[in-house]
Order: sequence, then structure tokens, then C-alpha cells
Amino acid sequence: MGLFNNMFGSKNEETPKQSKKIEWVPLASVDQLDDIAAKSAGRPQVIFKHSTSCGISRMVLNMFTGSYALEAESIDMYFLDLLANRNVSNAVAEKFQVMHQSPQMLIIKNGVVVAHDSHGAINELELEKYI
Repeated sequence: MGLFNNMFGSKNEETPKQSKKIEWVPLASVDQLDDIAAKSAGRPQVIFKHSTSCGISRMVLNMFTGSYALEAESIDMYFLDLLANRNVSNAVAEKFQVMHQSPQMLIIKNGVVVAHDSHGAINELELEKYI
């Protein structure tokens, strides 16, 4: 049971999670990418690419949102629904020179990707380091 408790949590957890609600900005247009690059000069921009039909993507998203604890004004979080916006996903890969994967997270500062990862490794990215 230990493995499942580590992955999905336990009903008997002694320490409450310190997660905060993520204020996702929907990423649904290629035009938003230039704005994201420009805004990254002031504060980090994050793109989370999610496949709504993939169980692994859903599990990674749930794990990420469950452990998220940053203040909303410290970082902008963009949510890209891959099935609804495949053209935007392709444009993200081209503009930021990161091969497409799903799920995937990109951290952008000063117009370039400073970190990215996919699948379970997303939860190992320490967003605090980039603020």
C-alpha cells in the first residue's frame, strides 16, 4: 500500500498539503506565444501541455496541482489542451525549440525556455528556482 499512498495520497495523512489553487490562463491561440515571450522578461511564464484523453497526463496534472504552492503574482501559468489546440502545441515546439511531449511543462524566462520536462519528471521541476 505504501507505493499507492505515495502516488495517490492517503486518507490518513498527518500533514495537510499546502497547495494553492492555480490560476490557469488558457493557451488557445498561436498569437499568445509572442505575448508569453514578452511577459517572460518581467516574470517567469509556464506552459503546461496536457492531453485530456491520457490517463498519465491526468495523473501528472493532479500530482502537480496537489503540490503547487506559489503565489499567483510570482509566475504566469498557461494551460494548453492538446486535443483542442494541436496547432498551438506545434507552434510552441517550433517557437521555443523544445520537442513536443505530453504531458510537458516549459518554463520561459527572457524569451527562452530555461527548463522543461515531461511525464512524472514535471513534478521534479522546482518552479521556485526560476522566480
